[in-house]
Amino acid sequence: MSNEKVFAVDDEEDILELLKFNLSREGFQVFCAGSGKQAVHLVRSEYPDLIILDLMLPDMDGLEITRRLKNDPDTRNIPIVMLTAKGEEADIVTGLELGADDYITKPFSPRVLIARVRAVLRRNIKGPQEQASVLRIHDIQIDPRRHEVLFKGVPVQLTFTEFAILNYIARRPGWVFTRCQIVEAVRGEDYSVTDRSVDVQIVGLRKKLGPAGSYIETVRGIGYRFRE
Repeated sequence: MSNEKVFAVDDEEDILELLKFNLSREGFQVFCAGSGKQAVHLVRSEYPDLIILDLMLPDMDGLEITRRLKNDPDTRNIPIVMLTAKGEEADIVTGLELGADDYITKPFSPRVLIARVRAVLRRNIKGPQEQASVLRIHDIQIDPRRHEVLFKGVPVQLTFTEFAILNYIARRPGWVFTRCQIVEAVRGEDYSVTDRSVDVQIVGLRKKLGPAGSYIETVRGIGYRFRE
C-alpha cells in the first residue's frame, strides 16, 4: 500500500470520482481540483508527490499550469502525469517539453493509470554521479566511464552521440522523450546533434544493438522511450 499524496485536476466530476476511487483504493492520499487556478493554489499549499493533470481546463489550461509549476523552484520537482484526449499530440509534445513526466489518453484503464503513476513515482532524475555509474538493464550493460556497451557480454561499437542517447534514455525506462529533449540532454561541446538528426541516430543505434534495438520504442508523434 502507498501513502503518497496524489493531486488530481480535472473539470469533469465523474473523472475526478474515478481517479479518487481507484487511487484511494491503492492507498494514495488523493486531493482534487476542478479548475486551473484552484489547482495551482492547492499544489503550493499541499505539495503533493504527484499531479494527474487534465490539459483541457476552463480557466487555465494544463500546459499553463505545467509551465508555472515547472518554473517555480518550490514545485518544479513534482512529477506531472498529463491526461489528454486523443488527437492532442501537439499538446502532449509541448507538455513533455515543459517538463511533464508522462501522459495518459482518455478514456483510460484504471489499472494502467495506477501502474503509470507508480512507475513515475519510482523514477528519480539521475545526478551526474548516477549518470556515470554502470547500468545493467535487460541484456545490456552500459559503462559511461569506459564508454562501453555490452549486449549479452558482447561489445557494441557506438559513436559518441549514439552512446550518449542510449545512456540517457536507458536510465529512465518507460519515460517518453521528445526529440528536442534528447537534443538538450546529449549535445555538448565535443559533438552535436540536431532535432532532425535524432531519428538518424536512433536508426543507427537500433541497427548496432541488433535484437536489443527493439528496446528503443517509437512513440508516434512524440518521440522515443526505452522499454521498461
